[in-house]
Amino acid sequence: MRDIHEGPMDEKKQVIIDRLVDEGVFKIEGKQLYELPIYALIKEYTERNTQ
Repeated sequence: MRDIHEGPMDEKKQVIIDRLVDEGVFKIEGKQLYELPIYALIKEYTERNTQ
């Protein structure tokens, strides 16, 4: 079996998903967080934390 290594973008995406889940966000525009591109996640995260 081969080990699957996540890249730095995958790790960053997971960190952002974890932070959004900690804030109670589980879906954005009807989609699960893991289905969204990292850019949509970053946008949502920054909008929530700059208010």
